[in-house]
Formats: sequence, structure tokens, C-alpha cells
Amino acid sequence: MRMSFSKLYLFVYNSLQSFGWTIAFFRVLSSFVSNHSLDGAYASAGELIFFLQIVAFLEVVHGALGIVPSGVLFPLMQWGGRTHFLFFVHNIVEVQELPSIFITFFAWCLSEVIRYPHYALNSLGNCPSWITYLRYTAFIVIYPIGLAPGEMWLMYQGLSFVKKKNFYAGFFAALPFSYYDLVRVGLVFYPFLWFNLYLHLLKQRQSKLGKHHEKKRK
Repeated sequence: MRMSFSKLYLFVYNSLQSFGWTIAFFRVLSSFVSNHSLDGAYASAGELIFFLQIVAFLEVVHGALGIVPSGVLFPLMQWGGRTHFLFFVHNIVEVQELPSIFITFFAWCLSEVIRYPHYALNSLGNCPSWITYLRYTAFIVIYPIGLAPGEMWLMYQGLSFVKKKNFYAGFFAALPFSYYDLVRVGLVFYPFLWFNLYLHLLKQRQSKLGKHHEKKRK
């Protein structure tokens, strides 16, 4: 059976992302094992994760072009949130060795080494049921861990450095608020935006696993 170009492309893209996130996952774990602490995750895997996340903007493009059914909004929300977090950490050296980085990177890597193989195998039309189950179940625990003690806690810890160094002062000079104000407001609204994404994934879970159980009955 011949594979269409779009499916072949998606298989290659998701396979490469899977490979990259697997390397990042082992780098995060090895930093913990070798240092016996949580403070080496950014030095070990930060640049690789940054690269993989920038490349992941293609997933927004995939949705816009209609080659995947995800649409644009939710992929863009996830990509934007993660990318901003990485720029935030990159610009504030003082937070790069905090435990929150390890927690965030661990949660991200764990979710992606499940998600991307699922997408890659689905593009072949041959995804094992246990991977499908993991894809639509593991996030229930992984995502809240990555959010609260990971991303949000780290950004809260970085606020004082943002204010002290007056980040992006030139860019925000003509605006009635600063980048510091924007991050503070973002920390208030981010959980609500994240919760919408979480509900979306829960609906996906009900839909995908429900269809899978129906196929098994048949």
C-alpha cells in the first residue's frame, strides 16, 4: 500500500521529534544521576529542548494546512506557552539551576516520548493500542506536574529578576505596562488558558479511547 506524501512527511517529522525528545529525556535523567541533584537539567538539555520546541511550530502550520485535524488554536497555545517559558529561562541565568527546571523538562520530555511515537505510528496506520492508551492517559498526571511546580513556580521565582533587570524595556517603552507587568498578569490567567487546553485533551481522550473500544468490540 503506497503512503501519501503528507503521511510520509508526518512519519518522518514525528519520528525525528521522538528521537530528539528521547535524547533530551535521557540527558535530563543523566544530569540527575551524575550530579545527585536537580540543578543540572538546563545545562544538559536546555539547548536541545529549545531547538525541538522552535521546530515544533511546524505543528501549528500542519493544523493550518489541514494535514492534521488538530486545527491551529490549541497547538499555537501550547507552542506559545512553552516557547515563552524557554525564552524566559534563557534570559534569566539565575533561575536556570532551580529544581523547577528539572520538573518542567522531565514532564515535557515524558509527555513527548509518548506523544510523538503515537503520531508517527498513526501516520503508518499501525499504532499499538497500549501507546494510544498512554497518549490519552499519561497527560492527566504529567501536565499538572509540569504546570504547577514546574513552569508557573519557576516564572514566579524569576519575577524579581525581571523587575530588577527591566527586561525588554525598549520594546515596552511606548506601552502603558512593562514586561514585568505582563508576566504577572500572565501568571494569573495562564492557569485558565491551560485548563482550557486540559479540558480539550480530556475530550480528545474520551473520543479517541471510546472509538478504540468500539473497534475492539467489533
